[in-house]
Amino acid sequence: MWNTAGIWIIVLVLILVNLLFWIFAMPRYVNRRISRFQNELVNRHYDEVDTMYRRMRGWRHDYHNHIQTLTAYLSMAQYDEASNYLELLTEDLAKVDTVLRTGNVKVDAILNSKLALIQERKIKVDATAIVPKEISISDIDLSVLIGNLMDNAMEACEKLPQEERFIRVYIDVIKKQLYISVTNSMDGMAKRRGNHFLSDKQGNHGFGLLRIDDIVAKHGGYLNRKAEDGVFATEVMLPLV
Repeated sequence: MWNTAGIWIIVLVLILVNLLFWIFAMPRYVNRRISRFQNELVNRHYDEVDTMYRRMRGWRHDYHNHIQTLTAYLSMAQYDEASNYLELLTEDLAKVDTVLRTGNVKVDAILNSKLALIQERKIKVDATAIVPKEISISDIDLSVLIGNLMDNAMEACEKLPQEERFIRVYIDVIKKQLYISVTNSMDGMAKRRGNHFLSDKQGNHGFGLLRIDDIVAKHGGYLNRKAEDGVFATEVMLPLV
């Protein structure tokens, strides 16, 4: 039989082992999960951008065929058919043309790929962005930051009826800082614990929010999240100097 002292020694050893695990092993585990999540996110963003530009190249490849078809309609005085064909082309081009030109190729790529997905998901979007051609923030940090903000907004909107979905994006340079604002509709109120908002995502356990926090902290920036009934807004400011 174990005496009382022996039992307490075992309990203290178990507590010490558990404490050492949380101090040394858990941070490594979390960092690996976050790193894997970031890599998966960046790869997905690049795939989305690549898909968008493939569509654009495909449309340009068919440009001469479209001209020949229109010329044939006009030569046969089939003006109604030519007009209908032009309307179809306009609709088709709207799906593949870049939605926004910010002045920065890196931001154009990630923003336009996300805006294309937003339109496919029948979400109303209002986007304005002006970004310098060259900025000090890395491609990966920009991709992860903007990509996460847009993904979170889309996922929140998809829980609502189509007529209630909206996303507003505003990006500009204010007092030598890159200002990013994303506002979206959402179902009810955001969950929070203390001053921190919680993610509804099951698979990545809120790693997207953590990555946003990490990137803002890395650049010595400012982050503000606000939630009202049915609306969620995130503001980010990153120094450019």
